[in-house]
Amino acid sequence: MEINGGRCNSGNKSQVEGEISVLSSNLFLDHVGEVTLTFDSDGLSWKSLDSLDNDGSTCLGIKFLPKMATKLIISDIYAVELMNGDVIQESDLTTVTECFLGSEDLDSGMNHFTVHTFQKSKSQPCLWILAAYTFGHKDLQTCQMWVNKISGSLHKEVGRPKNLLVFVHPLSGKGNGRNTWETVAPIFSRSKINTKVIVTQRAGHAFDVMRSTTNEELNSYDGVLAVGGDGFFNEILNGYLSSRHKAPFPPVPSDFLDALGNDNNPLVNITTEADSESRNTKESDPLLSGSAHNESGFSHLRTNDGSLSLDQQIEYSLPYQRLRFGIIPAGSTDAIVICTTGARDPITSALHIILGKRLCLDVAQVVRWKTTSTSKIEPLVRYAASFAGYGFYGDVITESEKYRWMGPKRYDYAGTKVFLKHRSYEVEVGYLAVESEKDSSTSDGSRMLSKSRSLKRKKSERIICRANCNVCNTKPVYSPSKSTPATPYSSAQETKWLKSKGRFLSVGAAIMSNRNERAPDGLVADAHLSDGFLHLLLIKDCPHALYLWHLTQLAKKGGNPLNFDFVEHHKTPAFTFTSIGNESVWNLDGELFQAHKLSAQVFRGLICLFASGPEV
Repeated sequence: MEINGGRCNSGNKSQVEGEISVLSSNLFLDHVGEVTLTFDSDGLSWKSLDSLDNDGSTCLGIKFLPKMATKLIISDIYAVELMNGDVIQESDLTTVTECFLGSEDLDSGMNHFTVHTFQKSKSQPCLWILAAYTFGHKDLQTCQMWVNKISGSLHKEVGRPKNLLVFVHPLSGKGNGRNTWETVAPIFSRSKINTKVIVTQRAGHAFDVMRSTTNEELNSYDGVLAVGGDGFFNEILNGYLSSRHKAPFPPVPSDFLDALGNDNNPLVNITTEADSESRNTKESDPLLSGSAHNESGFSHLRTNDGSLSLDQQIEYSLPYQRLRFGIIPAGSTDAIVICTTGARDPITSALHIILGKRLCLDVAQVVRWKTTSTSKIEPLVRYAASFAGYGFYGDVITESEKYRWMGPKRYDYAGTKVFLKHRSYEVEVGYLAVESEKDSSTSDGSRMLSKSRSLKRKKSERIICRANCNVCNTKPVYSPSKSTPATPYSSAQETKWLKSKGRFLSVGAAIMSNRNERAPDGLVADAHLSDGFLHLLLIKDCPHALYLWHLTQLAKKGGNPLNFDFVEHHKTPAFTFTSIGNESVWNLDGELFQAHKLSAQVFRGLICLFASGPEV
């Protein structure tokens, strides 16, 4: 290339080496000056041409160091667009250098294109900030050539969505769901992603739409987005899974069946509404794989001791794994977004979605057998992606419903009121202990009772879930080889039910750490997003002061909320619950759920999110 007086006289060059096409041009970069822009298999890179030589230059005793080459990898670019003829701004260094070198004035009127990417915040690596680099050239065809080249590479990026179904909750959080979507919508438009936007008009609107949408329609989308909070995402998730996820009910101990009245064998004879609907429809289901799923939706046999176990491999259909979910945070807590992206930021979440990130997420199936102690046996299936809580957690959300006009502050107010009342509830909880091998890092390879015993861990023993988490990416030793990735347990290993009965201030099942602004480390700091376990948290009745200490530790970064004698922590794939006496309600991902008797199990990696996990 010929460079004359700081100008680019030769447009560009292109060469092909094997299958790798290298493109290079002299262009002007906004706020920098003239650069040599190169495109190759590694992405875009540029180097300033405004330094006098490669070793730096001196002008009136001032040393100008050469600018370091800058680079953008294709996977970090979310859009490129040809702009109208605006002015390219030269850098201060360029102006000073030309002044003393007597260079010609630069012609600022030129065509240009903008490459859109992001930068990670220096103080918060999980926070992604929009960034743009504008390049200019007098020749429009040169700019168009660069746009076409970069666009072609972006189009080849695997996993990036093209069509999205978007649900907007206008009253989420502080009632800014609409504004939140309007903030990020231009980023999706710039990325040439088609979005069908549905602004919900009432409670349950998103659930009804997801449930009634045919599989053929749903298959035309690459993902479904929720612009709202955890409760709104729960509504969409349940609408999706309620008619599509075919799986056996959770396992239960023998006395749980006896209490239900197992002479009628309710677990085998009762079918859910979703099962009946799926049998009546003649529509082929592209979202579901073939399965050996019986009509009752349940298939397990009694062992000699009367308990239930899986004596045969169960294969059942799972949702179509290409469809991913995304959340644009606009809620009161947004724990799921914080745990899966590391930041409660709409733009960061939008970029995860646009760049096609993928992260598997455990989902808990909760089956309510009886609503109250006197009600009939009517099993109802619900799903939770982050947390299920009873007692304190259920009372807080019940109380907070009276103060929705307060916005997110209602949770603090309701929490204080419930804390002062200090109500405890008598319940019986059963949880499944699964014998499994020790972590692969253990040298002797011996076996142990897997973490379904009460856990008291030191901070140094915690393995925090991060991006590319080894725990979530490792296949569990307890999973049968022929089962689907979401199967929570296997009959190949010996199972045992343990119980805890008494008065508890709260009963909780954390599917993830549930980090949020009120609990910076979450309920369980080392809970993982896709390891196939629930963290059962039982808070026994205790004096006010001790419970306040526990809550204070939850609200403290680096606290130890679980290291109390009145706290039981069990890691388990399944549990049962029975209320005795006065009752509270359950809180499923921020949604109220009344249940006197229920069972629950976790399905490993049941759904996929547009996320990559929090950075270190």
